[in-house]
Amino acid sequence: GTVDMNRAFKEYNKTKDSEKKINEAKDAAKKEYDDRAENYKKALDEINKLNQQLDAPALSADAKTQKAKERDDKIANIKNMEREINEFRQTRERQLQEQAMRMRETIIKEITDIVLERVKTMGLDLVFDKSGQSMNGVPVLMYSKDSTDFTTEVITALNKSVKATTTTTTEKPATSPAASTVPATSPKKP
Repeated sequence: GTVDMNRAFKEYNKTKDSEKKINEAKDAAKKEYDDRAENYKKALDEINKLNQQLDAPALSADAKTQKAKERDDKIANIKNMEREINEFRQTRERQLQEQAMRMRETIIKEITDIVLERVKTMGLDLVFDKSGQSMNGVPVLMYSKDSTDFTTEVITALNKSVKATTTTTTEKPATSPAASTVPATSPKKP
């Protein structure tokens, strides 16, 4: 038998949901990064203004000393901001990559489980991934009859299982008998 794992992956509804979650997380990270970059830019502008004020000839020695100290403090602060921005970016990128990898691994396992279930049901001895490539970039499976392909059945089973899971969770009663006996309370503030 044959199955197109790429097609199964792309057409599985859970893949689309996972991609949406990852994209939302990326957008949130980008917004936070942009906010930090904006604050950095404002701090840099303040330093430039202080430099201009220090260059003013009418400024007294005491005022220059005070402005120079203020500028030096802001420079130290901006260096910390640079470090924090870089750490944030690196950490967030790593977190997003790990999250995407975990989601991908989970989805691939679910697809593989359905494929193996079908293999047992159909009594197949071998199953090839039609989308697989060799190390040379050549398709591993050069030809197979369409009658041996069961990708559509796999996709149908996957999406049916997702709908069943979604339906089961959404059809639960609003309150269970145990939950209705305990009043909802919010945490007390100290």
